[in-house]
Amino acid sequence: MDCKKTGSLIHSLRTERGWTQQALADLIHVSDKAVSKWERGMGAPDVSILPVLARVFGLTVESLLAGELDEHEREGDSMKNMRFFVCPSCGTLATDTGAADVSCCGKKLSACEARKAEGEDCLSVEEVETELYISSDHSMTKDHYISFLAFVSSDTLVLKKLYPEWNLSVRLPRLSRGTLLWYCTRCGLFRQTV
Repeated sequence: MDCKKTGSLIHSLRTERGWTQQALADLIHVSDKAVSKWERGMGAPDVSILPVLARVFGLTVESLLAGELDEHEREGDSMKNMRFFVCPSCGTLATDTGAADVSCCGKKLSACEARKAEGEDCLSVEEVETELYISSDHSMTKDHYISFLAFVSSDTLVLKKLYPEWNLSVRLPRLSRGTLLWYCTRCGLFRQTV
């Protein structure tokens, strides 16, 4: 680890967010003097603090240690980094673009991992004037249905909540190139480039 590079990265990420050294220190439970020392390259965060610091900034420990962001992390909190959380107990949907800890029904939720849709999993997508017409023969019963569709581009999220026993036939505005995501209550989150 290059303390100067890591310190410079911490300083840059902190100031981008408009945080004082004290605000960052409060988030990770250290003193503002420790943050100052790291940012000046006079020392490095303790190994036990690195995962917490990485999570606060929404990056990997490896990037923090290297003192530079990889290409994916350079996108910052853009919509392309949108994460979806679905409560297994009540079905509540939550989203974030950073490093939020999300809880529902007394449980900490993990972000859903989107699988690439292939074959029968793909939704039918047609462009109709300025909209995307999305349809599917997917089961829409109370026990097995698609609970939401989302269209995500670099700066936009369009989300449509779906309900069991409705046909999957939706129109969404066509804004730019992006990713269509949907959540099946049995199979999980899928993604398809549009």
